[in-house]
Amino acid sequence: MNEYPMQKLECIIRPYKLDEVRAALLQLGVSGLTLTEVRGLGRQRGHTELFRGSEYASNFLPKIKVEVVVPSRRVDEIVAAVIQAAQTGQAGDGKIFLHPIAEAWRVRTGEQGEDAV
Repeated sequence: MNEYPMQKLECIIRPYKLDEVRAALLQLGVSGLTLTEVRGLGRQRGHTELFRGSEYASNFLPKIKVEVVVPSRRVDEIVAAVIQAAQTGQAGDGKIFLHPIAEAWRVRTGEQGEDAV
């Protein structure tokens, strides 16, 4: 793909799709991931919520951000698995962003590179 040995996938998905995405990643041998609860705005355009008896428009919808660092040679298969697990066919299914990772270290052992991931 490029000269970087590893890539970070930043996957923004629907919260209820997390278990399916996690299972797909585990099936491919991706054992480590970072999870963040986020809110976002895209083509889905938000929704209306009820709070203390009053309706208000919420432009930001709850999403989950899953981050994994994987070897560059495996990016295509892992992206395909995430898409298959997260996809509903409706607006708001999410996005996947790819970031190059030049190096990684495991703090506990001092391992470096792919061994650290």
